[in-house]
Amino acid sequence: MRMILRKQYLDQIKPFMNQDLIKILMGIRRSGKTILLLQLGELLEAEGVPKSCILTLNFESYHHKNLRDDGALYAYIEHFAAAASGKIYLFLDEIQEVAHWQQLVNSVRVDFDCDIYLTGSNSKLLSGELATCLSGRYVKFTVYPFTFREIREFYAENGIAKSPEAVFAEYLRYGGLPQRLAQRDEHSTRTYLEDVLEAIVIRDVVARNKIKNVDLLRRLLGFLLDNIGNTFSGNSLCKALVREGRTTTVDTVLNYIARLKDAFIILEARRYDVKGRQLLMASEKYYAADIGLRNVMSSSEQVDTSKLYENVVFLELLARGFEVKVGKLDNQEIDFICYRGNEKLYLQVAYLLDEHSREREFGNLERIEDNYPKYVVSSDLVDLSRGGIVHLNILEFLSLPEGRL
Repeated sequence: MRMILRKQYLDQIKPFMNQDLIKILMGIRRSGKTILLLQLGELLEAEGVPKSCILTLNFESYHHKNLRDDGALYAYIEHFAAAASGKIYLFLDEIQEVAHWQQLVNSVRVDFDCDIYLTGSNSKLLSGELATCLSGRYVKFTVYPFTFREIREFYAENGIAKSPEAVFAEYLRYGGLPQRLAQRDEHSTRTYLEDVLEAIVIRDVVARNKIKNVDLLRRLLGFLLDNIGNTFSGNSLCKALVREGRTTTVDTVLNYIARLKDAFIILEARRYDVKGRQLLMASEKYYAADIGLRNVMSSSEQVDTSKLYENVVFLELLARGFEVKVGKLDNQEIDFICYRGNEKLYLQVAYLLDEHSREREFGNLERIEDNYPKYVVSSDLVDLSRGGIVHLNILEFLSLPEGRL
């Protein structure tokens, strides 16, 4: 199957190509970072860079196992640079598998005429030693799974006819990891998602952080994914686990949540006091980085469609480059406050708008005393816009072209 161009990411990265800045692509495992590296390489070739100057290495491949040693990798790059006819372009995939990679990358940047692109499946790439070694000489990009629009584009590119409604129903069930689109049936799709989830939990969380209580970690992750979009504090999560007979502490819970966030399997939305104009220090919300992974992990047979919609909208906003917070307005809640450059908007999400929920969703937005755009998103087909607040059907919202939101 033909993979689509991930234009929104290519457009973000292009301005930094051939600059003395290391380009770092981060995101959950199997979100499409490797394909994006290949597309960047193809872009360079189209601009006249010879293949002999482009080096692509995937450190998850057993073929490159010997290069996970920093000394061996440096010698390999040195040999490659000596044979190249000019500036070299290094695409180093899952760089965290290389020992002492931070110092290696900085040394390569200094010693060779090169342009460096890295990927990693852990947000710790930008902590500690890396920040010290590189001292601001990098730019980061977060790569998310396919959006609804990208899935539709993939199907169109491969001649697969599906209605928007069918694609959305599938997206709500299986999520947006690109490789799941190549699976032929429900069994293979679920098996693929379960394998990815296991790789994230065991390799990216348990092994990397030497976590001993794997059962507690799994239960905590399952609890968070069962309750996406709900407000939690470390203390409330600890009490919920203790009620289930788990022995733990608040510090352990907070540490495990931090490790799950590092692996991008859960995403945090901080709470913001609209009137006080300040971040609140407790009771964050958590969302799944991919709906499909959430569904194969969930232990609950009951699905809150409103919460799934909320998760989908949250991911869509992130993919469009917004910073997203959860708003608190006195005792009411604004689902999302979104920032992108000089832009700001407010957004409420619901499954269906009956008379009661319509007053709640629109009423909360009407209480905000500024003139930034305000939206309500639901599955209703009738336009319920009022008082300058725009109502969008969720398929309409997810299909909006870039720049329309």
